[in-house]
Amino acid sequence: MSTSFFQPDPNLIKPYALMDLDDTLFQTQRKIDAWSLPTAKPEGLVCATVNKQDEPLSFMSQRQASFFNWLLASTELIVVTARDRSEIKRVKLPFDSWQILTHGAIILTADGELLSAWQQHMHDQLSLLQDKLHQLSQLFMGHSRKYDSQLVFTPHIDNFNNGSVNEELIIYLAIKHAQRDHQALTELAQKLPALVRDFDKDFYVHVNANNLAILPHAVHKRQAVQFLLEHHLDSTRPSFGFGDSIADLPFLQLLDWYGMPNHGQLHEHIRSQ
Repeated sequence: MSTSFFQPDPNLIKPYALMDLDDTLFQTQRKIDAWSLPTAKPEGLVCATVNKQDEPLSFMSQRQASFFNWLLASTELIVVTARDRSEIKRVKLPFDSWQILTHGAIILTADGELLSAWQQHMHDQLSLLQDKLHQLSQLFMGHSRKYDSQLVFTPHIDNFNNGSVNEELIIYLAIKHAQRDHQALTELAQKLPALVRDFDKDFYVHVNANNLAILPHAVHKRQAVQFLLEHHLDSTRPSFGFGDSIADLPFLQLLDWYGMPNHGQLHEHIRSQ
């Protein structure tokens, strides 16, 4: 067998960069202060997202903006985020490739169109759980009204095509605490399996800071990324990615290389081991 050695090649092949967004590429001012991010003086911040009132909400430090600019120029950047189709519109960054949204339930093409094969697959999975998701929704809405709860409950809903009919389905349920009581959310997550029959069989719970998500097992960033890798991405091109959450780790492990920012849930989890 002959041995070949590396030779520089002027014909560059862009790798795929599969990126989580919030707290990986940008974050709120509150988190900038909590993490003491470098190059994040107010006059140097770059607005990355706006709120529902179109006011600046999340920002990139100068280093993060340079990193994002390098990604745009040197890679094919693929978004992998918990944000849904409405929330992604409030991200004011230029994306021109695939977008995996709503924890993996939605895949958009580079043209912003729904990937029909994935949508039909998700319809088939989610339609089986609508009764239980409605049951959970009624439970939390009733709890909020009866006990003047500090829990802020939001069902995430989208339209899915089963091949002949567009149907509106609940994808997952999100809960925040009005006073940012993270411990209260953690305790709620521990109680959830007792609230609905076969909860663990059908759902998993993700808690990160002031966000608690109740998700069907079929809804996961890893499964959507795997679908893209197997059916739509070029297997000869290298891939890498970044994420800040423990829930990002399963999709990152599908890639050739992966990492995390030096702050956030995944960083703290590894540091504590």
